[in-house]
Amino acid sequence: MKKLLELITEEFEKAFEKNEYDKKLGKVVVSNRPDLCQYQCNGAMAGAKLYHKAPIMIANQVVESLQDNEMFESVEAVMPGFINIKLNSEFVAKYLNDMKEADKYGCENKAPETIVIDYGGANVAKPLHVGHLRSAVIGESVKRIERFMGNKVISDVHLGDWGLQMGLIITELECRKPDLVYFDESYTGEYPEEAPFTISELEEIYPCASAKSKVDEEFKEKAHQATLKLQSGYAPYTAIWKHIMKVSVEDLKKNYGNLNVDFDLWKGESDAQPYIPGLIQDLIDKKLAYESQGALVVDISKEDDTKELPPCIVRKSDGAALYATSDLATIIQREQDYKPNHYIYVADKRQELHFTQVFRVSKKANIVDENTKMEFLGFGTMNGKDGKPFKTRDGGVMRLENLIAQINKAVYDKIMENRTVSEEEANNTAKIVGLAALKYGDLSNQASKDYIFDIDRFASFEGNTGPYILYTIVRIKSILEKYKAESGNADVNLPVISTDNGSQMQLMLEVAKFNEIIENAAEELAPHKICSYVYDLSNVFNRFYHETKILAEEDQTKKAGYIALINLTINVLEQCIDLLGFSAPDRM
Repeated sequence: MKKLLELITEEFEKAFEKNEYDKKLGKVVVSNRPDLCQYQCNGAMAGAKLYHKAPIMIANQVVESLQDNEMFESVEAVMPGFINIKLNSEFVAKYLNDMKEADKYGCENKAPETIVIDYGGANVAKPLHVGHLRSAVIGESVKRIERFMGNKVISDVHLGDWGLQMGLIITELECRKPDLVYFDESYTGEYPEEAPFTISELEEIYPCASAKSKVDEEFKEKAHQATLKLQSGYAPYTAIWKHIMKVSVEDLKKNYGNLNVDFDLWKGESDAQPYIPGLIQDLIDKKLAYESQGALVVDISKEDDTKELPPCIVRKSDGAALYATSDLATIIQREQDYKPNHYIYVADKRQELHFTQVFRVSKKANIVDENTKMEFLGFGTMNGKDGKPFKTRDGGVMRLENLIAQINKAVYDKIMENRTVSEEEANNTAKIVGLAALKYGDLSNQASKDYIFDIDRFASFEGNTGPYILYTIVRIKSILEKYKAESGNADVNLPVISTDNGSQMQLMLEVAKFNEIIENAAEELAPHKICSYVYDLSNVFNRFYHETKILAEEDQTKKAGYIALINLTINVLEQCIDLLGFSAPDRM
């Protein structure tokens, strides 16, 4: 289905061509003066230089060619050569009815892709903290947007589950519980199915071991040896590692679930390990990898680079693999399993160099096809009101579940100020609204930018916030329910009709932008564009609501038109918030 702006532009391109001007001059944009018109065309201004004519002359010719076009209510040339456009209400109503019947409200994808999206990136044996929020929230939204657009999307949490942290945990566990069978070299039986620790113990063991390794060289060396034994397949340590994974992943699934975030794959760095020897050998055989100061590296620089890029280290001088090695091996695995034509990595923007290196080595070594799209979606930092990375009051890193609890409490307090619902309902509603406040507060910012996390502002029911969007949806739900009750459960899925009501026409035009906005957000991996749209749409609806007596309208045809329009509005709003990763309650 063509976009509304596309249809208008086509008519203007024809008009410019009819008058023997370049059709490219017919580009139409949304008006920057909505008090004067809905859309505008500035092509005559550019045409003046090309054709050595006064822009108003060109504009008048184009306007004359469009006078009988039923798409427009009015097309006017104004000095010095702008063209102001107002659409015919009947045309817009027909467009909305077509959009309503179209698959996905007219969103189209002529070249569906297989996409692997890598987000989450949590480390096992550690609780999720605020530093994990943005990757999870942005990645989940991008996944939903791309799926909505008809792409096959495989999402992977890509856990940090390998390396020295495992050796540290094993060594500290032995210090605390030396009698466990895993540390008895003479033990030959089966290892217990139950883990020798709870998630709470595990989360306390790692930071303790990490701190100890910084001051105790003997402990650090023992942890290093434990890591090597694990990585060489030592059975007792492999059994402990499996316990760590089981206990951690269960807890991570619960905490990601609280964010309404899920993954198709729960793979980690460990899954890539079998591919690393072959990867290294392949890089050597292709004469891409060479030794530099004892390490094995691959050059990634190109002639047209504007700055010098260091080579990618794929093996350290001590023989150890690095994150880049693991990521390259993971790509080999993904190529074998899924053959994607598009990779998206969602991570802190400070990792840009790392991903530039990984992507370039992938293509240089033909691990992926030259035409495979590899994108790094780097995000900025979530800061406190002091402008510094968000911390707890005592300066520590805040657990994600504590942050969620804080924002839920703030929403709960606002709901209970009115005291119109029970505490149980208020608690349930607060969880739904709190998640919207948290996610919208993050997603409404362009991903690459840092932002201030302000619970009071994010939890507000007014302004550009998640609760305001939900309040708008709940308001529409209430109107539709009242209409059904008054009309004996009448159908609300009615055809949209033309109008002479200014705020209704404005709402019709805003709803009509949906397919263009979503396609653009998918193309640019930009959930913030959907946030901006739902805020604008909510504002336009609320203006219409305050200016129009919807249920009190005596003209039944008009009333049915209002109901049809607000029903389409709520459908679009609810689709948008689903793409952002949250939902609306029935009451607020």
